[in-house]
Amino acid sequence: MGTATRAQAAGRAKRFGVVLALLYVFLWASAFVPSKILSTEGQPLWMLVARFLLAGGVLVVIALAAHRPFPTQLREWLELLLLGLLTNALYLGLAYISLEHLSSGMGAILSSTNPLILALLAPRLLGEPLSLRKGAGLLLGFGGVVAIMLERAGTGTARPLDVATMTLGVIAGVLSTVLFKRIQHRHDLVAAMATQLTCAGLVLIPAAFLLEGPLLITPTPELLASLAYLVVIVSVAASLLWFWLLTHGEASRVSAFYFLTPAFGLALGALLLGEHLVVRDLFGLTAIALGISLVQRG
Repeated sequence: MGTATRAQAAGRAKRFGVVLALLYVFLWASAFVPSKILSTEGQPLWMLVARFLLAGGVLVVIALAAHRPFPTQLREWLELLLLGLLTNALYLGLAYISLEHLSSGMGAILSSTNPLILALLAPRLLGEPLSLRKGAGLLLGFGGVVAIMLERAGTGTARPLDVATMTLGVIAGVLSTVLFKRIQHRHDLVAAMATQLTCAGLVLIPAAFLLEGPLLITPTPELLASLAYLVVIVSVAASLLWFWLLTHGEASRVSAFYFLTPAFGLALGALLLGEHLVVRDLFGLTAIALGISLVQRG
């Protein structure tokens, strides 16, 4: 294969990766509406338990049917237990708890610090250099998120406890990315996702019982449809896609696409709810696009 042919193949692979990253962010952003429906039941942690255990069960069946290898050593099981604790139990669990009082705008801003924190840790923990261009792109993308969310009501008020809870959840999410990058070579992707989701659901059961009491839900059609969407589309499909992207690219570059989460939220709101865009939104979207472009070229 000649140099030009290899360059063309690399270019196609890079464009394909960008498309998949955009698809992941869109799926992640689309979880907002069904998550709100589940949270109205007043038992968000129990809803997460159901979501994780059902998604884990689906992936266990898929892994067994495809004869995918599960861990054989205690160390490997403990790695996936820790991955499930960080990725789902702590990251999403703490986010759900904080968003009971924290405004969605402030929550989006705090969540968008994920790529910034990861970029600071990646040079030491993952050997991924932080160039000046990549750093500028991350700051520009984060600035775009702040510009968009400050236009929304409620971003100016936040209890310190809720901010701290959300921040701890974001840090847990960052550490889960670092952990996965360090252990990915020892695990089959499907079996690993099945194990970590199941572990996350089991770990959350005591916390849900202590904080929310016994499970009490009314299985309405809206609730069941929302749960099914979160299980199949978000926790199974989107999670597999996210970790596949991590295995094929630098964590700091892939995570930069998180800046697009509020952008997709704006688009969905405009299309489905008739919400209007304002000038600051357009400036914010431009900054996010430029920021991600700089990160990918950095």
